[in-house]
Amino acid sequence: MPTPPRQSPSPAQRRSRPSRRGARPAAPVRRKRPRWAMRAVTTLSVVVLASAGIGHAVVTSLDAKIERVDPFKDMKNRPQAGTGMNVLLVGTDGRDRISEEERRKYRLGGAPCHCTDTIMIVHISEDRERASVVSLPRDSYAEVPAGEGHKAHPIKINAAYAEGGPNLTVRTVEHMTHVKIDHYLEVDFTSFMKTVDVVGGVQICTAEPLKDSYTGLDLPAGTHRLMGGEALQYVRARHIDSGSDLGRMQRQQRFMAALIERATSSGILLNPMRFRDVTRAVLGSVRADKGFGTGELLDLGRAMRNFSPSSSEFTTVPIRQMAYPVKGVGSTVKWDVAKSERLFRALREDQPLAAHRVRTRVVPVEVAPQDIHVQVENGTRTEGIGKRVDAALAATGFRTTGRPVDAQGRPVPRTVVAHDPRWDRSAKSLAAALPGSQLRPVKGLGPTLKVTVGEDFRQVRKVRSEDPTRGESIVVRGDEAVCS
Repeated sequence: MPTPPRQSPSPAQRRSRPSRRGARPAAPVRRKRPRWAMRAVTTLSVVVLASAGIGHAVVTSLDAKIERVDPFKDMKNRPQAGTGMNVLLVGTDGRDRISEEERRKYRLGGAPCHCTDTIMIVHISEDRERASVVSLPRDSYAEVPAGEGHKAHPIKINAAYAEGGPNLTVRTVEHMTHVKIDHYLEVDFTSFMKTVDVVGGVQICTAEPLKDSYTGLDLPAGTHRLMGGEALQYVRARHIDSGSDLGRMQRQQRFMAALIERATSSGILLNPMRFRDVTRAVLGSVRADKGFGTGELLDLGRAMRNFSPSSSEFTTVPIRQMAYPVKGVGSTVKWDVAKSERLFRALREDQPLAAHRVRTRVVPVEVAPQDIHVQVENGTRTEGIGKRVDAALAATGFRTTGRPVDAQGRPVPRTVVAHDPRWDRSAKSLAAALPGSQLRPVKGLGPTLKVTVGEDFRQVRKVRSEDPTRGESIVVRGDEAVCS
C-alpha cells in the first residue's frame, strides 16, 4: 500500500508553533496503543478503496451477490436483545452444487440431506474486539416452539432446517438458548471450499495420523496446509474418534481458529483489493438475512482487523447425556440445562466465556487424565527417571500406580505407550502428554496403560479433557487451538 503524502502544516499551525530560540523542550509524545494504529491503517484502507474509484462498485457488487432469506419472518415472543451481535452460522449439505469430479474426489456421494451439518452461535462483542463461538451438536435434543400450523414437538436440532428452513432453525435455537439471534449466515460446501482457497489455505497441526474412510481424509502426523477440498474432509470427518460428533466439532473449532489466524495475519483484511476478491468469491455462494448487508459485512471486516488468535474463544454446549432416547426421534444429545444456561447468559451479557484465565500451554485431549490408569516403566539407563515421569503424569491428573519399575531390554530408544485396542482413545490422550511417544496396541493388556520411558524422553506436557460429556464447558482460546 503506498504511503500517503505528508501534508504541509496550515498557516494557523505554523503561527501556533513556538520559535526555536528559547523554546521549551517539546513534551514527549505519548505512544498510542497498537489498536489505534491498526484502526488508522483500517481507515487508510477505506480511503484507498474509495480513492481507487471502486468503493461504490465494490459495495454494490457485494450486496448483489448475497442470496437473501427471511429467517425472522412473523417471529413473535423472541428473547430480549442483549449486548453485542449474535450470528447464527449454519453449514448446510450442499453437495448437489459441487461438480461430479469433486464429489468423487472428496467422497461426497449420495443425496444431500437438506439439513444443517454444522450449527454455531458466533457472538461479536460490543467493542468488536472478541469473538465467542459456541457449537451446538447437530443431534441435540430440541423442542420446536408452537407456531402457525404446528404444535410444539421434540426434534433433533439439525432437522429443524429440513422441517421449516432458516425460520424454524432460528426459532428453535432461540427457544433452546434464550439468546436473540441478530443475523443469519448460511454456508454450504461450495462457499466453504471457496473461502479456504481464496485465503490461500489454512494450516492445521495434528499429533496423530487422521484417517477417515468415509470422507477420504488421510493426514499423517505433523503440520499441513489444507486447501478447500481437503479442509472440507477435515471438518466433516466423523469416524476418527470412535464415530463421535464431539471430536468433529472440536476439529471445526480448531479450523475456525486457524482460519481467523490466517485472515488476520496474512494482510487480507488490510488490503482493499484482496478483501474485495475474497468477499466476491465467498458471497456468491452464501445465504444471509436481509439485514446482513455490506455495512455489517464491512463492519465485521474492520472488527477482525483488530483480532488476533487470542481474540477468539471456542466451546461446545455442556452435555448431560450422549444417547438420550426420544420416542419418534431416536437417540439424541441431551444438554446440561443448568450449565448451558450459565454459558448462554454469558453471551447475552456480552461476557467472555472464560473471564479469568491464566494462560498456560495445555494440550486439549478427548479423554480426561483422571479416567486413565498408567503403569510407568523406566526404559533408560538413567536411574530415577521412571519415578520422575510417574510423578509428573500424576501431577497432570493421570491415575498412575505410584510404583514405577525398570523395563526389560534397556535401553529403549523411544518412549512407548502400550495399550489395549479397546482403550485407544485413552492411549491418544496419554501420548499427547508425552511428545514424540509411539502408540503400540497390545491385545489383552486391559484398562491400565503402560508407558515405557525411552532415551528420547524430554518432558511431560499438561493435558486437559475437551469432552463436554463430563458436563463441563471447556473454553479453548484461538491461540491455543492454532499451530504454535
